Amino acid sequence: MKKVLMLICMLSTGSLAWAQATAPTLGSAATFAVLGSSNVTCTASPNGIISGDVGVSPGVFTNTTGCIVVGTVHQSDSAAINALTALNTAYQNALVANSGCTGSLAAAPPVSFTLGPGVYCNTGAAGLTFTTITLTLDAAGNANAVWVFKIDASLTGTGFQVVMANGAQPCNVYWLVGTDSTLTTSTFQGNILGGGPTGSFTSTDGTLIGRVLANGAVTMTRPNVHGTCALAAQGGAGCEANEKDHDKDRDKDKDKDKDRDHDKGRDKDKDKDKDKDKDNDKDQEHRDL
Repeated sequence: MKKVLMLICMLSTGSLAWAQATAPTLGSAATFAVLGSSNVTCTASPNGIISGDVGVSPGVFTNTTGCIVVGTVHQSDSAAINALTALNTAYQNALVANSGCTGSLAAAPPVSFTLGPGVYCNTGAAGLTFTTITLTLDAAGNANAVWVFKIDASLTGTGFQVVMANGAQPCNVYWLVGTDSTLTTSTFQGNILGGGPTGSFTSTDGTLIGRVLANGAVTMTRPNVHGTCALAAQGGAGCEANEKDHDKDRDKDKDKDKDRDHDKGRDKDKDKDKDKDKDNDKDQEHRDL
């Protein structure tokens, strides 16, 4: 708690304090894992994967050295055009809906810290920089808890880890970034809405669970993008469903292990019975002699 108070300058009591976060309505942009305007570039060299649909308009999608896209690429088609319009609408509406701030984030937080649901603001031209920091988002058991981060300028993360705790879902986390977002060797969770005039996104290595929706260029080198939120919007398995599927798979594996152990036990019993039969045969032969 002391660390949180050191890092977050809480606003005075009143209408702005402890603001409740409102999740933006993404519209047709919701079904995209990656969305860009001028260009979207994915460089594997040697590994790179995007799980989910990719959209770009009016630019082009450039895939170098075998970047894998598990989804559909929409290049300057109606789906991409409509999604970019929806992104800009969602970005502006989210700023209005989340006008209050639960707390104010420092430009460069010095240590790792934990935040509950709410609206967290970073104002000014400095932007927000996370370097070798772990940010834990604690839902306190509420799977519907929402976080909104309002960043006037840029978002920069190097070795930045975002951790979900106590039911928190990455699909309920929104980063409203005014200019550019840059992530390097980071494990990032949430939806980046780069809705500013440039709004570009650049990543190198690392993992992203959520969406990248940018009003500028998207450049990714060796990405590992899990578009679970976009998949859920398409009617597929979302974050919670994926976790349940993993649990089911683990249970199935346990059942298989039990069956194998049971089969091994039966085989051992059969071997023991065979040995007993052999001993009985030998005893009978001895008596016959």
